[in-house]
Amino acid sequence: MDKLNIRHAHVYPKVSEHIPEIVNMVKTLIDKGFAYEVDGDVYYSVEAFNGYGKLSGRNIEDMKAGARVDVDERKKHPMDFALWKNAKPGEPSWESPWGQGRPGWHIECSVMSYKYLGASFDFHGGGSDLVFPHHENEIAQSEAFTGKEPFVRYWLHNGFITVNEEKMSKSLGNFFLVIDILEHFRPEILRFFILSTHYRSPLDFSDERLQEAGRSLERLKTAEAHLRQLKTLATANGGEDSQVLSQVAAQAMIDFKTAMDDDFNTALAIGTMFGLAKEINIYHSKVTGGKTELDADALQQVEKAYSQMAEVLGILNDAGAATQDSNAELVNELMDIIIEIRQEARKKKDWAIADQIRNKLAAVGIVLEDSPQGVRWKRQ
Repeated sequence: MDKLNIRHAHVYPKVSEHIPEIVNMVKTLIDKGFAYEVDGDVYYSVEAFNGYGKLSGRNIEDMKAGARVDVDERKKHPMDFALWKNAKPGEPSWESPWGQGRPGWHIECSVMSYKYLGASFDFHGGGSDLVFPHHENEIAQSEAFTGKEPFVRYWLHNGFITVNEEKMSKSLGNFFLVIDILEHFRPEILRFFILSTHYRSPLDFSDERLQEAGRSLERLKTAEAHLRQLKTLATANGGEDSQVLSQVAAQAMIDFKTAMDDDFNTALAIGTMFGLAKEINIYHSKVTGGKTELDADALQQVEKAYSQMAEVLGILNDAGAATQDSNAELVNELMDIIIEIRQEARKKKDWAIADQIRNKLAAVGIVLEDSPQGVRWKRQ
């Protein structure tokens, strides 16, 4: 999580630490007529809750007609679900008014969200496969318990991951973990790759697509490097080009926010960032080529917009790479030494040594870029 630059939650609750609260919620649901006990099991009665099916758009009668033949006969309705299960031999269990048992699949989510977020909160995420029955059951439990709605104001259901256009699964042998991916790709690349697709859409994973994401990310890094370089140059009263760039940056920030406000459309937001990056590179070329004068105020506005976009997306700070490499500062110092040695070789017209240094760095994923302002390096 740290490598992917994901911020820490304030609390990471565990079900086993909330058994008393779970028992209390189940008991309250029974007392309010939303649940019933059978042989040590407690079931939620979906017919008692008028809004059941409102998230998934399902109808209770249709669900009853489509229920499996082997449904538990003890249930009042085939879609009734367990709040508390009677303990089986060898299972973890806790004391309850209905005997030794354990929580059902859904109840712990309602209990812990109520304890830490209240009766109603803004965002609830999860895979699209959890819309029904899990999230539908959470709504029924929570709103029946609190008497308040909505339980959640906005639901964020992400699409499935495929691998080379095949569904990821253990049975197909194409199942792997993030830690496996990070052995081959920098964390920032993986984060950028995921953000490049809208969270509700399917995400097709492949080495080729990750490599493409890495190249795209480098384009954004190049614009960032150009902004840093421009800050080191002498400023003057910029002309029309500076004003145009300021206007482009202001509009890009508006478009970026509009995209993020539209159901977190990170793919469109990134496209806006690329548009601004292109204009930054053009401006950099004109300034360093002597075709226009640098405007410090305009540059500050552009840099602020660009950095705000990067911060929202959690990219360009390479926090993951820094976590991976605790000696990042040492690496920078070593690269300065290597570049200095290469520059000395070039001054002596020892092109063979200069080319050898460049080629060996390229072999380990380091690219040198020569420019009138000096040499800079970047990871491929």
